Amino acid sequence: MSVLGLPAGPRLPRVVQTALFMRSRHRVAPRWRAKYGPVFTLRLALGRTVVVLTRPEDIRAVFAGAPAVFHAGEGNDILAPVMGENSLLILDEDAHLRSRKRLMPAFNGAALRGYSEMMGRLAADAAERLPVGRAFAIHGPMNRVTLEIILRVVFGMADGERLARLRPRIAKVTDVGPIQIFGWTYPRLQRVPPWRTMQDNLAAADALLYAEIAERRGQELADREDVLSRLLSADPDTPDAQLRDDMMTLLLAGHETTATALAWAFHELARHEDVQARARRAADDGDEEYLQAVAKEAMRLRPVIYSVARKLTEPTEVAGRLLPAGTIVTPSIGLVQADPDHHDTPADFRPERFIGASPESGTWIPFGGGVRRCIGAGFSLQEAAAVLREVLTRYTITPGGPREDARSRNITLVPERGARVILTRR
Repeated sequence: MSVLGLPAGPRLPRVVQTALFMRSRHRVAPRWRAKYGPVFTLRLALGRTVVVLTRPEDIRAVFAGAPAVFHAGEGNDILAPVMGENSLLILDEDAHLRSRKRLMPAFNGAALRGYSEMMGRLAADAAERLPVGRAFAIHGPMNRVTLEIILRVVFGMADGERLARLRPRIAKVTDVGPIQIFGWTYPRLQRVPPWRTMQDNLAAADALLYAEIAERRGQELADREDVLSRLLSADPDTPDAQLRDDMMTLLLAGHETTATALAWAFHELARHEDVQARARRAADDGDEEYLQAVAKEAMRLRPVIYSVARKLTEPTEVAGRLLPAGTIVTPSIGLVQADPDHHDTPADFRPERFIGASPESGTWIPFGGGVRRCIGAGFSLQEAAAVLREVLTRYTITPGGPREDARSRNITLVPERGARVILTRR
């Protein structure tokens, strides 16, 4: 029998809970779990009631739930002002399935194999430009190389003025903190700085994206393999606004998360000589399984996205409770991946967890799950392995400062000082 009503949770004012969740969720969520149990309620801004889930069985039930009941798009609605109303992340039900079906061919196995050479070349170029013999924050170069890969693969953009102008615009779109995100939620703030500046930058990025789309429509696309050309070839009548939202979603979701995972991977490799030694051998031998395991373990230990969201469209039983319509249920990536009941010695960095075995379903979920699982998961892991290979075949890595905690940057958690490391030529 299900229990009526919401589970217990902190009783702080909504504005305080919102500030804590946006700025320090990775610090306060473990405390709330210890105090209130594996299922607890948060009350956030704009009347959002959030039930946090940390048990694999509850997480699996949500991911397997009916898409008409568990709306991920509505759960992600804070992203709509940037991603666009047509974004795969914002759509639900049939509209989401149609959009996913349209995009999936660009990320299947054959497509990924086609991107491999370009990924390797761009990763090698980036690795050669890294500073040697001095401490530096590697998160910045990782952001640049993953952005370059996604721009080339998704847009097929050639060097030129438009690409040069777009790079810093996209970087500024992603480089926002919790305060700026309030501007996404409260449109009136967009009329005044710093939110107006953020909106002006987004408008300038949009203008460049629309110009690229318009130019591509006039080109011969038969021999082009980039995502934009694939979409236009499959359906030339796709509206520009839809293509813009597709491209912005792939750009923003497809580069910063992988870049941050890579920064955390190098941060940990610098502090675990035995793991780094094995990873170097894997890089030398072309052992992509182990290199991907390094990336997967970084994503487990240092989750870039701390939780995912589903908004209930009707009263629904979740985790043994009958929750009202409008409740947002959030499988907690950070809490379940740090749970010793599911990962032995969870504070240790051990890529071997992912060699020859897979974690229990619902316990490793950096890409979400169910019909909403990230379509770029394979792309991200292949890209991470390519960058790890090119860096590790050239350098040994040592810490460039003390161990770093995470800080909030937009909806992601990034190394507080950029993951400072020192590279030495092998």
